[in-house]
Amino acid sequence: MTIIQALIYGIVQGLGEFLPISSTAHLLILQKIFGQEALFKAQNFANTFDIALHIGTLVAVILFFWKDWIRLIKSGFTDVKSASGRLFWCLAIACIPGGIAGVLFEDKITKYFHAMWTIGLALIIMGFVLYITDKYGRERIKTENAGFFRSIVIGISQALAIIPGVSRSGITIAAGRVMGLTREAAARFTFLLSTPFILGSALYKLKDMKDIAQSQIGPVPFAVAIVTSGIVGALSIKFLLNYLKKRGFGIFVVYRIVIGIVLISTVLF
Repeated sequence: MTIIQALIYGIVQGLGEFLPISSTAHLLILQKIFGQEALFKAQNFANTFDIALHIGTLVAVILFFWKDWIRLIKSGFTDVKSASGRLFWCLAIACIPGGIAGVLFEDKITKYFHAMWTIGLALIIMGFVLYITDKYGRERIKTENAGFFRSIVIGISQALAIIPGVSRSGITIAAGRVMGLTREAAARFTFLLSTPFILGSALYKLKDMKDIAQSQIGPVPFAVAIVTSGIVGALSIKFLLNYLKKRGFGIFVVYRIVIGIVLISTVLF
């Protein structure tokens, strides 16, 4: 793992984690481009580098929403009936389905759905799902008014994100739009929901940090991956929240479909 490669992986993680384009899909594509598929199949390397990327995006989302989380946590334990208190517990409940799916099925799903044609197909299908849900979604509910039922539905949808190409932000935003959240509210709920999810994923894999010495990742590439994914992740969050105030998801839909067609065409021809 060179410094340049770590930089590119960090940029892709920071973009893909928060924009609805699937970080997992793009990281798998990069592995193929760099010829590092065998390297990432080594459990100690894959887990250690995955931790580095997740630490970066975790820092990004915490720095961006730290004031929100202080308010949510405080209200969640002192004023449950308030909008912030209810939202805290809505987010907590929404984390459960995705967390269970990640622990039980992520490794198996990634193993069987890592082929370029399956990733391409998932990118295209989710692109159409994002387009349809955004076009026909009702815009009337703000983040604080998501409610428990909508939060559970969004949380269940997040479980599908373990399929490479689906995108956690994409599927949860789509579910939020179906549930009546505005574009900005759906994105904001998604980013808040990603905080405990990314934290849980990083903590779950911390047991593999003992393998860092054998992971073939030098300390500099490791640090570069963290810093880059964090900076790019924060910029991605800011960009999307501002972008959705005036525009829809059309640009991401087109991008997903084009990349999906390219992947499938590459396999076929």
